[in-house]
Parts: sequence; structure tokens; C-alpha cells
Amino acid sequence: MKKKIKSVSGSLNQFMHLETTASLLLFAFSILAVIWANSPYGDTYTELWRYKLAVGFVNTDFYLEKSLILWINDGLMAIFFFVIGLEVKREILAGELTTLRKASLPIFAAVGGMAFPVLIFVFFNQGKVGAEGWGIPMATDIAFTLGILKLLGNRVPLGLKIFLTAFAIVDDIGAVLVIAIFYSANIQWDLITYAILIVGVLGFLSHKHMYSKYFFFVMGFVVWVLFLKSGVHPTIAGILLAFTIPMYREINLSEYEKELTAQLQTFKGYKYKNPQLLNKKQLEIVDEIETISNQVQSPLQHLEHSLHGWVGYVIMPIFALANAGVVLSFSGLEFTGHIILSIALALVFGNTIGIMLLSYIAIKFKFADLPKGVKFKELLGVSILGGLGFTMSLFITNLAYVDEASIAAAKMGVILGSLVAGTLGYMVIRIQLKPVK
Repeated sequence: MKKKIKSVSGSLNQFMHLETTASLLLFAFSILAVIWANSPYGDTYTELWRYKLAVGFVNTDFYLEKSLILWINDGLMAIFFFVIGLEVKREILAGELTTLRKASLPIFAAVGGMAFPVLIFVFFNQGKVGAEGWGIPMATDIAFTLGILKLLGNRVPLGLKIFLTAFAIVDDIGAVLVIAIFYSANIQWDLITYAILIVGVLGFLSHKHMYSKYFFFVMGFVVWVLFLKSGVHPTIAGILLAFTIPMYREINLSEYEKELTAQLQTFKGYKYKNPQLLNKKQLEIVDEIETISNQVQSPLQHLEHSLHGWVGYVIMPIFALANAGVVLSFSGLEFTGHIILSIALALVFGNTIGIMLLSYIAIKFKFADLPKGVKFKELLGVSILGGLGFTMSLFITNLAYVDEASIAAAKMGVILGSLVAGTLGYMVIRIQLKPVK
């Protein structure tokens, strides 16, 4: 049991270290975007992201032309959503969402964290310009929230880290469903049908343990293009494709350990004639070790591990640089001020009330248990952190609004609300945690 807890703790700490570094990069690039957009060179910021890029053959069906920001939001972000899909599948099959009892608290918290921000936003915007942005404040940024927990060090209970991770993943599922159902327009159902059929074939092959990363890449690209042209946001393709990635291993752990030990013993049996070079037999052994090391990893785990760094260190900072640059202006607030205020309030108060209230109800009525070593006051801090919506909120902003004024106001609301939620949540948790002796 202790080994299992150590394994979970080690994996989570490694994951959180990546998320912490990624969140710092995300923050730095967001600040850079705001500074750039408000500098004397602000025009170059706008012009850069509007620059048109095309791929394919002109005057054919195999031609795509989009602005740079859309290539980022429709293309790179599909990879981000693909990784989210991998995380969701892992948690369902072997993580904190494997049983209804384990999943209950994160599900209750996520429902509260989505419903109450929407209610607050709708209350302030009913019948006003910008009411269609109700989905903006309902998301939580997993990179930023876990990064803030990491800043508090080893004082944070393992149960609190696990709860926040599981809750944020369930919250992401909700956000994806909202994007697919409410922020898709003029849907071409024939293209969606073709895409779903391909996904179904990939899923069937995965179930039969027939997986080729090259075949998957080609078919995955086709599915992405079909979604892109269908009217449903192409990032949904990333989520669906992730669920077709198999989680089986070609060899189990005991077989791997046995084979690895044998190969290392054989390797040691060869004398080192030249300390700078391996001989032919040693090279063969190294290749064999590499082969069995790949076989002991499931395709899902291998892809998630390989892509996580790219998403955290490259894709998310680029997304922040392209989307966080808002011109800080107080002109026109009489028309869009309510958008700023309602998003900020919905992020901070909606998430705090929703997550805390439904978590309390779930625990009070025995639907779920309070995580081990966690107090309600610490849960309150995490509930406040849930209002740090940044990445997903900015993403939904670009889907909800088309006019520049509403987009700028929404971004200001997201930045303001996320800053308040992040700072306040950090302070509440820090006050509650015992100092390390």
C-alpha cells in the first residue's frame, strides 16, 4: 500500500513540476502579449496574428487558408485537446475516475464549478449585448491551478492535489461538451458522419490490439480536416481521437523486469575494449532494451508523456501570446463594461460558491468522501482557485464573440477574474496549511 501511495505521489509531483514550469511560461507570455498589444508596436501584434497562411492546392477541395491565430486556435489547440482526451481516458481506466465513488466528488465539484458561473453571468447579461458568452467563465485552467499548488511545496496534502487534478479534468470534459453543442454553427452532418465513421474504425482497431501510429496520424489528420470543414470546432476531433488510443501493453511489468535484467547481465559480460565505443553485441543489446522499453509502455501513456512537454512548453505559451494581447482601454465601457464585470465575478464567486457548495452536499449526504488529510477550509481555497479559468476561458471567448469590442472586454474580464481567483486561492490555502517542520 505504501509503495502504491509513493508511486502515485511521485507521478503526481512529476506532473505538477511540469505544470508549474508550464504555468510560469504561460504567465510570462500572457504578460508579454498584453505589453506588446499596448506598446507603440501594438499594430504589429494585430497584423502578425491576422497574417494568412495556406496549405494544399489552390482551387481544389484540398486547400486551406487561415489567419495565423486560427491555425493556432484550430490546429495547435487540437493537440492540446488531444492530450486532455488522453488524460481523461487514463483517469477513467486507471486513475481517480475508475469508480463512481472515487469520481463522485470531482464530478459534483465540476458541476457546481460550471453551473454557478453560468448563472451569475446570465444574471448580469440577460437581454444585453454579449449574453452569448455564458460559457466563458465555466472553465478551470489546470496548468495554472496546479502550478499555484506547487508553489506551496510539500505542505499541500496529496489528497488535495489529486482532487484538484481530477476535478479540473472533469471540468474540461464539461467545457468540451459546451463547445461541441453550443459553440458550433452551420453543421454539415455528412462530414461529421464521415469523421465519426473513421473514429469508429480506429476505435475498433484499438480494441482488437491493432494499432499503428503512422496509420493513426494519417487518419487523425483526415478527421481533423473533416471537423474543420463541418462547422463543429476541430478541437473536438482531438478529444474523440484520444479515446481511440489503446492502453494495452505488449509485455507486462514482470516480463519487462525479467528481460531487462537478462539483457543487462549479458551486457556486463562483454569486456570494454574501447571505453569510447560499444561493440556490435552491446549495440544490439541497447537496441533490444529500447524495444522492450517501448513495448512496456501503452500507446496512450507513451503519447501523453511525449506530448505533455510540447503542450506545456510550446503550444500553450504560443496560444497565450496570440490570444491574451488585449488593449487596455476604458473607452466604450458603457457598452461592454458589464461583460468585464460579469465574467470576473462569475469566475471568482461562481466557482467558489459552486465548487464548495456541491462538494459539501456530496460529502454531507455520503455521495463522496472528503479527501484524506484535507480540511474543508483547504477545499475552500481550491474552490477559489477553480475560478482561474485563463486558457479555456480565452479559447471560448474567441468562439462566443465575433466583434472586437466584446472579445477585448471578455479577455479583460478573464484576466481580472483569473488574477483575483489565483491570488485569493493561494492566500487561503497558504494560511490553512501547516508549516513544514
